[in-house]
Amino acid sequence: MSGAADSLQLEVERFLYREAMLLDAWRLEEWLALFSPQARYIVPSTEHPQGNPPEHPALIDDDFNRLQGRVTRLLSRRAHREYPSSRTRHLVSNVLITDSSATELSVSAAFVVYRVRSRNVTQYIGRYLYVLERHAGALKIRQKRIELDLEGLLEQGTVSILL
Repeated sequence: MSGAADSLQLEVERFLYREAMLLDAWRLEEWLALFSPQARYIVPSTEHPQGNPPEHPALIDDDFNRLQGRVTRLLSRRAHREYPSSRTRHLVSNVLITDSSATELSVSAAFVVYRVRSRNVTQYIGRYLYVLERHAGALKIRQKRIELDLEGLLEQGTVSILL
């Protein structure tokens, strides 16, 4: 890799690690600020992990406004499944820039998210697929797609946290 490519790889890794830290600290408003106003947050169903809404069902398919509403609800007492908030630990690895242009980066990464609630630990395993873009010199998330490597959500029940 060239020096510029190494520098970009490091910048992307640090960006994803910061995102994970913000989620674990429940600093959700700061996390939301990582997204561009045109952002999309997608969690396809476990039956069709590579499927795209609306052709295939999705657990979550939020634009920026819906994502903002989700954050507001999670930070309030109205999110009964997350009040008080679960403890989470997001582990991100195998970060790879898969494509780049003058305006966008495609990035994949493996993840494990542990959720601790009522003395139970559940885990979500899969891969993140990002489209990142630059706004005023800073990286922003244009799209975050979370493909779960789970056969179902029987143990987890639902996705009430932000992955």
